[in-house]
Amino acid sequence: MLDSFFKLSEHNTTIRTEVIAGFTTFLTMGYIIFVNPDILAQAGIDRDAAFVATCLAAALGTFAMGMVANYPIALAPGMGVNAFFTYTVVLGEGYSWQVALGAVFLAGMLFFILSVLPIREWIINAIPHSQKMAIAAGIGLFLAIIALQNMNLIVDHPATLVTLGDISQPAVLLSMFCFLMIVTLEIRKIPGAIILSIITTTIIGVQLGISDFGGIISMPPSLAPTWAQLDIAGAFNLGMTGIILAFLFVHMFDTAGTLVTVANSANLLDKDGKLPRLGRALLADSSSMLAGSVIGTSPVTSYIESTAGVNAGGRTGLTAVVVALLFMASLFFAPLVGSIPSYATFPVLLFVASLMMRNIVVIDWEDMTEYVPAVITMVVMPLSFSIADGIGFGIITYALLKILSGKLTKANASCLVMATIFILKYAFLGVH
Repeated sequence: MLDSFFKLSEHNTTIRTEVIAGFTTFLTMGYIIFVNPDILAQAGIDRDAAFVATCLAAALGTFAMGMVANYPIALAPGMGVNAFFTYTVVLGEGYSWQVALGAVFLAGMLFFILSVLPIREWIINAIPHSQKMAIAAGIGLFLAIIALQNMNLIVDHPATLVTLGDISQPAVLLSMFCFLMIVTLEIRKIPGAIILSIITTTIIGVQLGISDFGGIISMPPSLAPTWAQLDIAGAFNLGMTGIILAFLFVHMFDTAGTLVTVANSANLLDKDGKLPRLGRALLADSSSMLAGSVIGTSPVTSYIESTAGVNAGGRTGLTAVVVALLFMASLFFAPLVGSIPSYATFPVLLFVASLMMRNIVVIDWEDMTEYVPAVITMVVMPLSFSIADGIGFGIITYALLKILSGKLTKANASCLVMATIFILKYAFLGVH
């Protein structure tokens, strides 16, 4: 039955290989069950409910991808957009987390509609390649400054805005240790490097009396504090336009890039280099974003860490189903997750930030009309604490420089439309 449904023989794989691939993918991305509740809790969401929402959303999204699209791609609340959700939308602009979830729902609905319309490729191509890379790198810088702040490596200063924190503090030293351990294990290609580093750092902290240990296994906490708490009506606000677009664009570009990258690694692209069943994959992804907002978590997206499972031999949706089952099993480890201190989770953000910064190497550094807007995007995003404003200023700068330099023909029409939308947004609605 499994061979027939997932077409295992056709993809030259076996049940055993798919199961091993599923475990491999989970080990590389399982850190999200520790990190996401930490980030969402700062937005005011109940931490235990955020943990359950993270596991359920990841399980549902990954199961849908495996069963509907038959791809070995796992989904979970995305890094970057979860920080944007908390630090920009809620803490920065003062919206409630319920309204923020409403914005995620609306962005998910737009993505769902675009997934079934032929204009989805037009929208994806609205952002020039250099800007896509700059957005990814800018999100990396955004995550880096958040990580450094929460690790207390960087603290506020009345004269210089920021300065170096007290690195003699045990928690700060442990966070630095955790980061270096993650990088070292990744360099040595140790499976589950991030999870191993988080747990090791936690154990050391408990032994030193810096944090407490609450146990390992229990029944799952209640989801009631977040279930269906989204405020869609509150998100129908002109001031939320930029936020909804930011959720939409970052999610679309991240999903498109991840799907193609993972499929290419698994040799699943067709002869024209296109992704078969793209519509099904996008529907599974967009549906997961909608479901996640109802459950109570930031946008759910496809994970590039799925390539780890592909490298282990995963070729079909059975790999994704295995990952989904492991996320469901994780629901019973709430005490362990609750015992993980922030000095063991935020180093993960710094590591992810380092990975995302690699995108700057593919920016055209010979064309000033390409790299100047890219730099604007990367700088504005962390300094304004807003992914939306980084995208807006970058796109506007890109369009204006193409026009002023006489290279209008090299700027596609969809990009100019986007720049116009952002200009009107800032002109009539202001920055917030």
